[in-house]
Amino acid sequence: MTYLDYQATTPLAPEVLAAMLPWLERQHANPHSPHREGRAAKAAVEVARSQVAALLPKNGHLAFTGGATEALNWAIKGTEGPIVTMATEHAAVLDTVEAERAKGRAVTVLPVGRDGLVDIDTARGAIGPRTGLVTAMLVNNEIGVIQPIEALAELAHEAGSLMLCDAVQGYGRIPIPDGCDLIAVSGHKIYGPKGIGALWLRDGLKLAPLLHGGGQEAPGRSGTLSPALCAGFGAAAALMAERRDEDARHVERLWSLAMESFGPQDRSNRQKAAHGDRLDAIPRRHPAKEEVEWRLNGPTLPRYHGNLNIRRNGLDVARLMSDLRDVAFSAGSACASGSGRPSHVLRAIGLSEAEARSSIRIGFGRYTTEEELTDAFDRILAAADAQRIAA
Repeated sequence: MTYLDYQATTPLAPEVLAAMLPWLERQHANPHSPHREGRAAKAAVEVARSQVAALLPKNGHLAFTGGATEALNWAIKGTEGPIVTMATEHAAVLDTVEAERAKGRAVTVLPVGRDGLVDIDTARGAIGPRTGLVTAMLVNNEIGVIQPIEALAELAHEAGSLMLCDAVQGYGRIPIPDGCDLIAVSGHKIYGPKGIGALWLRDGLKLAPLLHGGGQEAPGRSGTLSPALCAGFGAAAALMAERRDEDARHVERLWSLAMESFGPQDRSNRQKAAHGDRLDAIPRRHPAKEEVEWRLNGPTLPRYHGNLNIRRNGLDVARLMSDLRDVAFSAGSACASGSGRPSHVLRAIGLSEAEARSSIRIGFGRYTTEEELTDAFDRILAAADAQRIAA
């Protein structure tokens, strides 16, 4: 199996598994218990907390949660006042703000351009003195575009609002601006375990609780923490810090292979990519000499290059996935799979329903080899070409 779905989840790092095993095999104490074994478990949790927090701004506190979805729900439901967000946010944000709207809270959903970026002037017009919360994703999970979080945070603070950043896809990869008041992160997107995330809160900020109970996690998150999951998250974060430059160089090499595999590009397109303009098309020759274009969804820059979202007119994605069952890639967000709806992100950047349905997302990272990526690309291209020949 060639795994190319890194935006959905990442493989568990061997070092992370090693950090978790003692807490799964032998050390089973509750970290909230006062006895010696409980205190040892608590110490492991605090080490993990410091490791995860090391990749976040310094003037805040980190609360572990059951995942980023819980963290985002807590941040949104625990604040007050009108909300401003964007049309390309994750369902954990969009569905939560809609639930808040149903309870009477005002919500503004800003559009994005064809490059997936919010227009700052439009955002300035929507964020006013009554706004309570501005929420935006650092790196989009479907098209990899990097939003201007720092500029949005400045607008929020000028209006007296709080800034929530969904940093799940960017944490450990993209610097997180200091201007955020709330930051949601997840363990399983950084080669850590599933079932754990965290919410970072700026010092002095208080939230209404989402879960009621023992209040084990300041400032009021209830529930018994798993030392194994915390230790795994912490080890994964420490590895992200240690390997940041190496991982970044590897992803850039893989991105270059992707551009070559779906090329060749002409010189003008290469110049556009170098200057950060949108790369509109990646031309590729069909076996019958007819020119076939693969198009990149979203910009080349600003983008996290471990995310390749491309489309080709007339592509039957379900058939492609069936023909390549030993290559794991995506037709969109894993969180929306099975819904039958085309990607809301692709529709928001101006794609038609047919274009959105003919798109695939390929995600790669630390454990993807150049050889397996090139082989997978060749097989995807061959299967797509076979569809065109048979049509």
